[in-house]
Amino acid sequence: MARILVADDHDALREGMVLSLTRLGHEVQGVRGGAEAIAAYRKRPADVVVTDLRMVPVDGIEVVRRLREADPEATVLVVSAHGTIATAVDAMREGAIDFIEKPFPPEVLRARVEKAVEISRERRGARTARARAEALEEDLGRARDPHGLVGSSEPMLRVLEQVRKVAATDATALVLGESGTGKELVARAIHDGSPRREKPFVSVSCAAIPEGLLESELFGHERGAFTGAIRRKLGRFELAHEGTLFLDEVGDLPPSVQVKLLRVLQERRFERVGGEETVEVDVRLVSATNRDLPELVREGRFREDLYYRLDVVAIRLPALRERPGDVEELARHFLARAGPRLGRPALTGFTPDALELLRKHRWPGNVRELENVVEQAVVFAEGELVVAADLPDALRRAPAAQAAAPASLTTGDRSLTEVLEDLERRLILDAYERAKGVKAETARILGIKPSALYYKLEKYGIASAGEKPEDG
Repeated sequence: MARILVADDHDALREGMVLSLTRLGHEVQGVRGGAEAIAAYRKRPADVVVTDLRMVPVDGIEVVRRLREADPEATVLVVSAHGTIATAVDAMREGAIDFIEKPFPPEVLRARVEKAVEISRERRGARTARARAEALEEDLGRARDPHGLVGSSEPMLRVLEQVRKVAATDATALVLGESGTGKELVARAIHDGSPRREKPFVSVSCAAIPEGLLESELFGHERGAFTGAIRRKLGRFELAHEGTLFLDEVGDLPPSVQVKLLRVLQERRFERVGGEETVEVDVRLVSATNRDLPELVREGRFREDLYYRLDVVAIRLPALRERPGDVEELARHFLARAGPRLGRPALTGFTPDALELLRKHRWPGNVRELENVVEQAVVFAEGELVVAADLPDALRRAPAAQAAAPASLTTGDRSLTEVLEDLERRLILDAYERAKGVKAETARILGIKPSALYYKLEKYGIASAGEKPEDG
């Protein structure tokens, strides 16, 4: 079934066309003039527009011109009397696909409209394909690993089993884990193992897009919706229709977008920015975050009802330090990929001392940090194996510092309070250095509120805290 818009100021002819096309099973709307046709299309675009040429004050040529300006894929068929054939040709130059000469039998109208419906579907299909290709091209830069999840440790085997079970359903999934653990890989694995695997997988990073543009990115916009909106844009929800949409860093969604996302999850429909047409979608949603959503809910920064909609099934991805048995397997995996790409295909592995350094490192940056370390080692390696000297200085210095730390933590004549404060100071200093001095990230690593961190930074003289962070 298609949506057809018929514009003709001759009541009997218009009603006859509406009746004839309705009998084909289409949804048909009739309007009396050109201005009404333009307004109706803007409110809710039709698959095909059938318009008479001679109408006042807005004629059929103006209808074609205005609709094609607003929507380059608009499919318009004109109805012309014998004396206006030349004008009908002018309408086709403006973008009309065909014209029907009056008078015409109902079967001619039906045949021409059915052909126009096919053209409309081809045009819109091509537009969607182009938009999906553009979105997927952008996503390629964020796709870390086309080969899937790597790891055979007990924590990873549990994750893989969860992924297998979740993928077989259509449940909304929430992937939890620190930055760099591979949450998008889990989302892709869920999609690839699902009945939607042949349909699009579309991802968007909620934190990477400015707040003012995020709504448009997710839900699309109409031409003229805001400055710079020179054409209609399909949002990520439309591009993921019948497939999977992955919302990374969903904890960073602004309140206005949270409201609209909640409605889509509840009703599977939305309106583009600046539009009135209701768009219905069938999308499987997988989201991910490294933030504490329940804490954000308590602070009033994340909607509780949305949280429960997202957290239907939760999968927690362990940090790399929680699965040290996977470090060697991951390192060899990244070496096999990076060697040929960086012009070092002869590299076959790591020396024992290099592997020992990799195993002992705490990996605050998780799998992403390990991948970067391996790539750096590939650049500096000279033989067939990566040696310890090829690894970054930070990894080679770390074991000595870690070995010295336990010996220095002695009670001596100090009280228990002094010992605990010393340990707390060291933990905060370690987190502060891992976060590169970013206080919000330091608080997240430690699992405390920013206001508590501010107090402790001042207490231990770790840094000049500056302005006091907000306490949610």
